[in-house]
Amino acid sequence: MFTLSETSILAAILLVALGILGWGFYRARPFGKLGILAWLQSVVLMTPWLLFFGLFAAGIYINIAGILFLVVTSAGLYIFLGRQLRAAGQDAILKQRATERLAADSSLAANSPQLAVAELKPEIPPLPEDDLNAIKGIFGIDTFFATETIAYQDGAIFKGNLRGEAEEVHNRLTASLQQRLGDQYRLFLVENTDGRPVVIVLPSRNDPKPMLRSQKVFAGILLIGTIATSLEAAGLLLNFDFFGNPGRFREALPIGVGILTILVAHEIGHWILARRHQIRLSWPFFLPAVQIGSFGAITRFESLLPNRKVLFDIALAGPAAGGIVSLLMVVTGLLLSHPGSLFQLPNQFFQGSILVGSLARVVLGSALQSPLVSVHPLVVIGWLGLVINALNLMPAGQLDGGRIVQAIYGRKTARRATIATLILLALVSLGNTLAMYWAIVIFFLQREQERPSLNEVTEPDDARAALGLLALFLMITTLLPLTPGLAGRLGIG
Repeated sequence: MFTLSETSILAAILLVALGILGWGFYRARPFGKLGILAWLQSVVLMTPWLLFFGLFAAGIYINIAGILFLVVTSAGLYIFLGRQLRAAGQDAILKQRATERLAADSSLAANSPQLAVAELKPEIPPLPEDDLNAIKGIFGIDTFFATETIAYQDGAIFKGNLRGEAEEVHNRLTASLQQRLGDQYRLFLVENTDGRPVVIVLPSRNDPKPMLRSQKVFAGILLIGTIATSLEAAGLLLNFDFFGNPGRFREALPIGVGILTILVAHEIGHWILARRHQIRLSWPFFLPAVQIGSFGAITRFESLLPNRKVLFDIALAGPAAGGIVSLLMVVTGLLLSHPGSLFQLPNQFFQGSILVGSLARVVLGSALQSPLVSVHPLVVIGWLGLVINALNLMPAGQLDGGRIVQAIYGRKTARRATIATLILLALVSLGNTLAMYWAIVIFFLQREQERPSLNEVTEPDDARAALGLLALFLMITTLLPLTPGLAGRLGIG
């Protein structure tokens, strides 16, 4: 059974979750149907967690199949509610546009265009006058009705009213800008600090630059270091120091190659989706780590992203590919495990992850009650791969998880998620050096958000949002250990 402290923690989690839902309902009521639908979406997303922890607190265990069923059902309901929300929101948007158009037409009828321009007194942007006039000419009352021009960096910000679907308007404005000025400028559609869409036009010379030769050399050095640390991690698993005994290369090679295979699968996932969307990626900067071979890689975008959907697709593809390969290794390794397998692991090993522990309990059964459990090497390799991919899914900065949160929820939420992740890592690092390492990596290398997409206003569809939440859920179940009470109920240890 659960100890008093474990029960208190679970009860606190449930109370916090219910409090968040109650506060959300209170905030949603003034917005009518739109607010209630949005609140119901949050309820649907949190229901699997509430059931999971609530039943744990009651002493009832849900196996991995039940968890996946809850998540898939939750995702289906989330998509359904999202469609209802979009339909209701479309009606509200049409009414708002009709009101704005009537107001704009009345204003134009009452004042001459010359008087309106004179009253705005726009600040002159640092652009050639002919280019600025050409840019202003792309706007119209049926796309984006510009009312104010403000100098910004090497270009300009145009404030006004969006008069159509954001994606359609952005495509029309971009095409018109290219027709007038070729490839000299980039047009961004983003949200202002007040939440209203604005257009930003910047010279194309500000586009991301390709890697320098020195950066490629550094990436190559890190790759060589990662190969070495992968072999060292393999040696440590086999109870010898590879750096001190390089002659035992053949013994460490299979496990080292397995770790590198997962790393390569992760990067190939990014590369395939980036190529599909015609986005250039930098070479990966691998992060060597003696403990598990590598902590993954840092990859930069060398092209501007057209929208948040593309950001989501490329960010998710890496962990999805690496995670699937890792999961297949774990399951295959568990199926191949027998009393004579290479590794004899203490049963506490399987308490380190809800996901791995649950899978092991399903496949190995009562064998987990033995002090030492014989497992195939693929189990260990796959577990390391799951940890590597889960660490990259943490919702912070330019990690894959941070990019996913930014794509789904926007930059403001992504910024808050980064701060929360850093605070959590700082607390956990008091007793875990791995958390301290990641806190340092994120703070110094990855804490900044990804640069805005060309169309930052259009949100990803509900299916992508559900996939992102599923990825974050699997990340937590990989990194979150089983409590001693739950492990005992499962027959682990």
